[in-house]
Amino acid sequence: MALGMDSAADVAARLGTTGYLADDELATVVFLASRMQRPLLLEGEPGTGKTALAEALSESLELPLVRLQCYEGIDASQALYDWDFPRQILHLRALEAGGQVDADDAEKSLYDERFLLARPVLAALRQAPAVLLVDEVDRADDEFEAFLLEVLSTWQVTIPEFGTVTAQEPPLVVLTSNRTRELHDALKRRCLYHWIDHPGLEREVEIVRSRAPEVSEALARQVVGLVQQLRTRDDLLKPPGVAETLDWARALTYLGTTDLDLASAAATLGALLKYREDADRVRAALDRMLAR
Repeated sequence: MALGMDSAADVAARLGTTGYLADDELATVVFLASRMQRPLLLEGEPGTGKTALAEALSESLELPLVRLQCYEGIDASQALYDWDFPRQILHLRALEAGGQVDADDAEKSLYDERFLLARPVLAALRQAPAVLLVDEVDRADDEFEAFLLEVLSTWQVTIPEFGTVTAQEPPLVVLTSNRTRELHDALKRRCLYHWIDHPGLEREVEIVRSRAPEVSEALARQVVGLVQQLRTRDDLLKPPGVAETLDWARALTYLGTTDLDLASAAATLGALLKYREDADRVRAALDRMLAR
């Protein structure tokens, strides 16, 4: 499953066409995940571009993106399939209205493919080739991890009333984790692993200029410089990620700001910081930070 990606350099170039700038290590692990038909597990702080990578892969490869958002309490049925109960009831009533129907035949007809509602994992197996994004897998529990491991090992699922569905071509799977808890070794062993860190100053300026070309280089450097300072602080509940950097740079540009000053920075902190306590701390230190 090369998906048209012939090398790590080709991966980087394809992602670049979407505005996603991948370094050599990330491009290499994406290429290997594709060639080896292995899921790619991305860990890192929120806002470092983990989810955006799956979206960029889908766009650059012109493949459907199937997203499974994990949360506490999610189970296999919510990821796999369900039956369209209202349509099944209507189908039964139609059979009854038509006259005498064999009970066994009626029961079998209820589990026809037309009544099957494919949830994300089943949809990705049936649509393959596709990009399957399993987002924030660390929010799910151990039982759900075991289910994922089985599916990602065999690329098939068994539906008792219907049969076994096997992917004709395994999807390109990207799992993301903010590392709110440790994932089990078994799942990690199945995947290729990469940690995505916050980019350095020059790389982040390049990302802003690529993803938000309407932002001037001068403003991008000022914004990124201040964001990089914020990430060194140890008193913020949630330091800003790249996504917040982009939002802030765009917000300033939409307001006609060409030079970051105290007034414009203070007025737009809501695009950068998501906790009142963080905004208060930063607002109190803005004048000193801008003077650096």
